[in-house]
This record gives sequence, C-alpha cells and structure tokens, in this order.
Amino acid sequence: MYIYQSDNWTKFIWDKDLISNKLLSVNKKAGYLSGRLSALGFDSCLKAMTDTITNDVIDSYQIEGVNLDSDMVRSSVARKLGVELPKHKEPTHYIDGIVEMMLDATANYSKPLTEKRLFIWHCALFPSNKSGINEINVGKYRVTGMKVVSGSWGREKVHYQAPEAEHIPEMMSQFIQWYNSDTKNVTYLKSAIAHLYFISIHPFDDGNGRMARAISDMALSQADNSKMRFFSMSNQINTEKKHYYDILERTQKGNGDITEWLMWYLSCMERAIDKSNDNLSMVVAKSIFWQKHSQVVMSERQKDMLNIWLDGYDGKLTAKNWAKLSKKSLDTALRDIDDLINKQILIPKDGAQRNVEYEINMSNN
Repeated sequence: MYIYQSDNWTKFIWDKDLISNKLLSVNKKAGYLSGRLSALGFDSCLKAMTDTITNDVIDSYQIEGVNLDSDMVRSSVARKLGVELPKHKEPTHYIDGIVEMMLDATANYSKPLTEKRLFIWHCALFPSNKSGINEINVGKYRVTGMKVVSGSWGREKVHYQAPEAEHIPEMMSQFIQWYNSDTKNVTYLKSAIAHLYFISIHPFDDGNGRMARAISDMALSQADNSKMRFFSMSNQINTEKKHYYDILERTQKGNGDITEWLMWYLSCMERAIDKSNDNLSMVVAKSIFWQKHSQVVMSERQKDMLNIWLDGYDGKLTAKNWAKLSKKSLDTALRDIDDLINKQILIPKDGAQRNVEYEINMSNN
C-alpha cells in the first residue's frame, strides 16, 4: 500500500512532542543565522544570497543527475539580484528560465500557488518539450501512469507507483487549496509536508523532484517572511541523497504517519543552516580582510587570485597553483606572490624548501 491509498491520506499524523522539540532546535539555529546576517551590510547579504540560490539551483538538478554550468547559473542569479561578479559568463535562455522559476518561488512567496503558476514553472524546466531525447507533456499534468524505478533493464526495482493520472487534477486541486489555506502562521513544517505531499502525487511526466523542492523553498520563505534565502536545502539533500531517497520511499509506503520524514527533513535543515553559518564566517572574514587592506595597492589579477582562496578554494596556495589558475607563467606568479609578501598580505609557511606554500594574512593587527 502506498501513502495516498491510506484512509488518512492528506491528514498526515506525527509525534507532536518529538517534532515540536526538533522544530524548536531548528528555529534556534535559524534565529542565530538571521542575527549574524543582520550585522552584515546589504551588499554582503546579497552576495551570500547569490551563493545560496546558485547552490540551490545546481544541487536540485544534480539530485536528478543533471549537471548545470555553475558559472552560468551564478551569473544569471547575480544579474537578477543586481550583484556584480568579477567574472561573468553569459547564461543561456534555458539557465535564465530555471533561475527565474526559483526566484519566483522565493521572492514572490506571498503570492498564491496556482495551477497556472505551476505550469509556467514546468515550462521553464523543459523549454524544448523534451526530457533527454523523449518528448513529454510540458505545462500540463501527466496523462499516463508513473513509476519510480531503478536498476538495469529486466532487473528494475519499483520504488514507488504514483496515483493514476485520472486522479491528478482533483488531488492537485486539493494540494493547492491546502497550500494556500494559511499563509500567516507558517512554520518550517509546511515546507517538509509540502515537499512530501507534492512529490507523492507526482503530477508531471518529469521534474517532480525539482518542482517539489521549489515549492518547499517557497514555504521556507513564507516561514521566514523574507525574500532572502541564506541556506540551501537542495544542497544538503544532494549531500544526503541516498538517505533522502530511502526515507522518502519508506514514508511513501507507510500509513500516513510522517514522523520519520519530518524528523529527517528538519534535521537536514539544521545541517543546511550549520553549513550556511560556516560559509557566512568565510564571507565575514573576507569582508574584514578587504576592509583592512583597502589602501594596499594590488593588481586586479592579484585581487582575483586572493579571492579564489578567500572563497574557499580547496587547493594549496602555491606559486604553481597561482600560475595555473591565473593562466600566467610561473615567473609571473612568483612576482605576484613576492609583491604580496612584501606588503604583508601573504606569509610563507615554515618547513617547505620547494614548492613553498603560503597563507593569507587574516590577522587584524
């Protein structure tokens, strides 16, 4: 039996004490993050939001095995938010459409969710009316059955069988009515329930997961009463993808008690907020660094290269990596680095004789 076949379908139940305690923990972490952000300037907040939405878009697609050009996505998000980037890569109309769909969900969170709005979003996901090489119904509900399967041909495993197509219009009408029923007293629970509710209906030929995550992000913006998004659920779900699919499958084969799903979703949200706090620490440190060294004369290349490591580049700061990333000769890289050492921007690490590693001087002294 699947969840939509249970007697209490749409009347989900959960352990209220357990979920209330978890919700208090999430609210505390979200409040701490909000407090830290309030200390930042508007421009810094916009830059942090650019990174969050970029990650949200890229990871929502990666969950489905689709890789987007991250530079194009970031350029599209930045342009729409009015943020200047050091390097811009012109996005395609396809990328722009995806970003517009996500921003519509989060920036226009106070507008009602409608069938027309969902269809517009779906068209943005599949502008060519195709999923891969297969033609699909775009901007309309599916008209055939739907199974979620994995495995090779002849050895398929059915993880979920969605409701028959004939029931979709009525089920979606009920979903939309439920979603719009209360927008004043929204908690993070609405995001978790909306995600499960929508993806269990599975109303479209393709893109149901991406649509579910956009809807759940919209509910998060309602809960925060803010257009600004600073933590990415899609990024965290992508990190925990296997667990996400496992818990989703167990819940969809359950009897309507969604305690386990809510606990996982809220815990996932906590981890997403923790990651955002870590990223925010990097944003704050970077902002302080450039304030401290605002009067130091540097070339644009030196500034660009320092920003690569200040933004968390994983590789060691060596002359070899500097030359590789700047696409300049090793001699040029060494001259750049020596100049920054003399200006006390870079500090050589002790111990290395060859391929010396450097660190950025983050001291406030």
